[in-house]
Amino acid sequence: MKIKLEYDDKKDLNEFYKNIQPISIKKKKKQHINKLFFGENITILKSLIEDFGLEGKIDLIYIDPPFATNNIFTFSEGRSNTISNSKNDEVAYTDTLREEKFLEFIRERVFLLHKLLSDEGSLYLHIDYKIGHYVKIILDEVFGIEHFRNDICRIKCNPKNFKRKGYGNIKDLVLFYTKTDKMIWNEPKSPYTERDIEKLFPKTDEDGRKYTTIPLHAPGETKNGSSSKKFLGIDPPKGRHWRSDVKVLEEWNNQGLIEWSSNGNPRKKIYSDEQEGKRVQDIWEFKDPQYPKYPTEKNIEMLDLIIKTSSNEESIVLDCFSGSGTTIMSSLRNNRHFIGIDKSKEAINVIKKRIEEEKIGNIFQSNFDYDFYDLSETLIN
Repeated sequence: MKIKLEYDDKKDLNEFYKNIQPISIKKKKKQHINKLFFGENITILKSLIEDFGLEGKIDLIYIDPPFATNNIFTFSEGRSNTISNSKNDEVAYTDTLREEKFLEFIRERVFLLHKLLSDEGSLYLHIDYKIGHYVKIILDEVFGIEHFRNDICRIKCNPKNFKRKGYGNIKDLVLFYTKTDKMIWNEPKSPYTERDIEKLFPKTDEDGRKYTTIPLHAPGETKNGSSSKKFLGIDPPKGRHWRSDVKVLEEWNNQGLIEWSSNGNPRKKIYSDEQEGKRVQDIWEFKDPQYPKYPTEKNIEMLDLIIKTSSNEESIVLDCFSGSGTTIMSSLRNNRHFIGIDKSKEAINVIKKRIEEEKIGNIFQSNFDYDFYDLSETLIN
């Protein structure tokens, strides 16, 4: 299925790529994998592909681009906001692209990011509810709708009582795509709450341990193999087979891990204290920091979840709208490499400061070393 958005001035992406002006980057003699760029991300992304040889080498990309809000984001010492601006505040960045210009802005960058992703790579794109569904069609076009994984709902704040017609908005979206079907996936788990345990593990054994039971059989008959044989003289129900080898079932029974119902139906005991937790679902509550270091700073625990799930240690993680540097900080503390890009001088200063502060407590870790490239002459006004 091919679905495309049509709008004015939509470019041929291959022609767009050819027309990106090359930039001259003087590489460091001793290069680090970690890199921080101050400049226009379009030109830098092409340079990562052609000059740094990183096409197909990035395992994870998280981006939190502008949301087409028509806002100006400001920054001052100890304060960042969009609503209450002081005349002395610095402009961190502007978010004034609208409608088709914004969509093409995103499409061009997603095209380059797709080239950089490894075959096991994933893209997480953070966007809001007003423009996000159009952006999803852009991603379907570049990645293929078959590589769409999730539309994650991120609860960003507490309920508000704004007087307007419509329901209150407390969430935004994270669109999750992969380059292929063989993506890196480290199954995430979240701890059970006490309420979860009471609900999911309603039984209690003689030692006070909470548990539940699951069937020992599954749909489908098997003609050959142990899963069709009798277990303690019992055949699996008609049209079904045992989930495990009969010898395994006998071992579980000897260990007291099988519970027999009053009518002689065997079920496997599952104890709450032996489980890693519950599977993470597609509604996340990671609220924005109350006192952000930079406008639109995101919750680092959300980035920890993304990075642990969709990359491995030593993977390269890229964020071409680095902002406050939360992606970079999460990459460092989870033993990943980072590449960060931002066109805001204030953002770059915040990122550098955060890395240095984190490095003080980790003086023996070499993964904090990075190359910095000032390419501010590439900025488009």
